[in-house]
Amino acid sequence: MDWQAWHDEYDDPGSRLARRLRVVQQRIRLALDACPPGPLRLVSLCAGQGRDLLEVLDGHPRRDDVLARLVELDPGNTAKAEEKAGAAGLVQVEVITADAALTDHYQGMVPADIVLACGVFGNIAGEDVERTIATFAQLCRAGGTVVWTRHRRPPDLVPQICRWFEERGFHLEWLSEPDAGYGVGAHRFTGTPQPLVTGERMFTFVGYDLLGNG
Repeated sequence: MDWQAWHDEYDDPGSRLARRLRVVQQRIRLALDACPPGPLRLVSLCAGQGRDLLEVLDGHPRRDDVLARLVELDPGNTAKAEEKAGAAGLVQVEVITADAALTDHYQGMVPADIVLACGVFGNIAGEDVERTIATFAQLCRAGGTVVWTRHRRPPDLVPQICRWFEERGFHLEWLSEPDAGYGVGAHRFTGTPQPLVTGERMFTFVGYDLLGNG
């Protein structure tokens, strides 16, 4: 899979990915608006080229309050994210080329006010989705928000994803309609943050093409 070429669909305003991106960006804006005054932290798993976050921060009133870390394995995508962040003057955004599944890469940035897991759940096995959600209690502060995506094609895992979040102290803030053509959710953490356990792997990124997730 060419993950840089995969992003090209975002440039077609009518594409499924472009429509999903606009919804994700709106949820990020709302999450930023809801954050308390002062500095805040954000982490993004499998951040790609960072379009979801960087296009929101550029021009958002809270842009200078946000200390962010984008974790992405593909060096071509991280190069594009760094270029976009630099062009927008977002000097407080750190882009690292690394395996986003490893908890080590979030040291010093968690618990975060916002956790982004967009483009993750559709590319990993169901048991890894559950494991990752369980780990979010280590990544997210009390009252923080997780914004995530997952397709709605059969077998539709989204209802189970919402149950896994609920079982681990996350309240559903918003969920896209089943017939939207994509799945976007936002959960607020009402539990108690757990200490980050380093050296742990949350998931193995398989890819939707190999999983048959389209």
